[in-house]
Amino acid sequence: MSSHSVETAAHRYQVTIERGILARLAEFVPPSKGKLFLVTTEDVWAFYRRHVWEGLAARHPNVLFYPGGEERKRLAAVESLAEQMMEAGGDRSSLVVAIGGGIVTDVGGFLAATFMRGVPVVQVPTTLLAQVDAGIGGKTGVNLACGKNLVGAFHQPVAVLIDPDALATLPAREYRAGLFEVLKCGIIASPPLFRLLAEKRDQVLALDPGVVDQMIDECVRIKAEVVSADEREGDLRRILNFGHTVGHALEAETGYARFLHGEAVAFGMNAAVHLARLAGFLPETEAAEMLRVQATGRASRERQKSLAGQGALRAARAGRRREGGLRYRGKRGPRRHRGRASMMGTTPPGVDSEKEAARWVRH
Repeated sequence: MSSHSVETAAHRYQVTIERGILARLAEFVPPSKGKLFLVTTEDVWAFYRRHVWEGLAARHPNVLFYPGGEERKRLAAVESLAEQMMEAGGDRSSLVVAIGGGIVTDVGGFLAATFMRGVPVVQVPTTLLAQVDAGIGGKTGVNLACGKNLVGAFHQPVAVLIDPDALATLPAREYRAGLFEVLKCGIIASPPLFRLLAEKRDQVLALDPGVVDQMIDECVRIKAEVVSADEREGDLRRILNFGHTVGHALEAETGYARFLHGEAVAFGMNAAVHLARLAGFLPETEAAEMLRVQATGRASRERQKSLAGQGALRAARAGRRREGGLRYRGKRGPRRHRGRASMMGTTPPGVDSEKEAARWVRH
């Protein structure tokens, strides 16, 4: 078992990583006189019902099913879940436990942040992407038609429980998509993690327990440190957005139906690597190595066909405006977090047309 502490100005909680920890979920759910609500999907509940229910049966939890899918991650879904909480007697003393992938942790967290103006939430991420990123740090939210996660709130959980055994239940594509978030952590903050992905590809893809545990632990350490230093993304936390400006644009442009989030981020990292190389912030050899390692979990090129460069770039530009400009992440930052912004601008160097920008994404 390993554990990492997230400490913000107003909250302190533990992220606990342990195989089989789902069977001990009840030990981490704070006592409360109010109703307990489990937010999950039917497929996830089919896997974990026995483990979860045995420990929580005495609390008589209410199970709320989110229908699943990025395309349903909208305000209407949160409203429906909140209505169900009210019908079941939910009030300000209620507590939410979100069990599932990144979409469920986002939706369940946002539900907790907004129900009765905020109730506690325990995050139980069950996909690799959620375990190394989405389930940690208190970012919650839902999508709008024009973009991803545009309505949300910062709402820190009271605990995060990570069971690496859950990864054995994932489809191969889902697991590989999560590897891109792991690679992101390796590039922005951990040369040892990057080397692990580069040198132990077969063990990574085979879910070797020792390698997987090491991989998750390092990602959680990085996320916990970054969030503790910058909870609300005023500066350092933006490092975690590597690949996400273009990635979110691709998801929005394709109706959240073609790419898994990790796959879209992979193409976004591709674009960022090429931009950094062209801007002179990344040597050719390092750019080539990043792209080579990224191929470990590369999404099918079939999913790249017919990408509309114009629409994707428009969405990316909208994202840049929300963030106050494009940030190029080079190697001039502090040693501990070398991916920190080192150059800021509003136009990618060398991009004279939307067609050219789309070419980088497809590379």
